[in-house]
Amino acid sequence: MEYLIQRAKNGDPDAFTELMQSHMQTMYKTARSILRSDEDAADAIQDTILCCWEKIVQLRENKYFKTWMTRILINKCKDLLKSKNEYLLDDRFYEVAVSSREFDNIEWKETLNTLDEKYRLVIILYYVEGFKTGEISQILDIPESTVRTRLARGREKMSVIYQIDREGRATS
Repeated sequence: MEYLIQRAKNGDPDAFTELMQSHMQTMYKTARSILRSDEDAADAIQDTILCCWEKIVQLRENKYFKTWMTRILINKCKDLLKSKNEYLLDDRFYEVAVSSREFDNIEWKETLNTLDEKYRLVIILYYVEGFKTGEISQILDIPESTVRTRLARGREKMSVIYQIDREGRATS
C-alpha cells in the first residue's frame, strides 16, 4: 500500500486509481452513514477522490493515507449536507423478506440511525471501519478522550433504544 501511495504522490494516475478502488467500500460505508441517499454518497465520494488527487502531494506520512482520506470524505459529506440543508437521519424503513441474521443487521442499522451524528459517526468509524480511537481523534479533529466518551455514550444509547424496541415488540 505504501508503494501505491508513493507512486500516486509522484503523479501516477494508475496507482492513484488502484488506491482509490481499494478504499471504495470504506468510503461508501462512511459516506452512507452520514448522508441520506446513495446519490449523495456517490457525490461526496467523487468530490473526495478529486480532492485527494489534487492534494495527495500534501500528505506528509503515507501511513496516514486512510485517515487523511476519511477526514476529507467526512468534510465533503458535511459540506453536501449544508448545501442541501438536510437532516442527518434516514427515516426511510424498507420492508424486505430477510433471514434472522439479516433482520438483526437491519435492526442494528435502524437503531444506529436514531443516534445523533456525533455518536453514530464515531461508532461506525470504530466498529465498522476498524479505526482506533487515536485515528478517529485525528479524523474528526477532537480529543481522543472525547472519542472514547462518544463511543461509550453511543453504545449506552443504542443499548437503551434496542432494549425498548425489543420490549415493545415482545408485548405487541
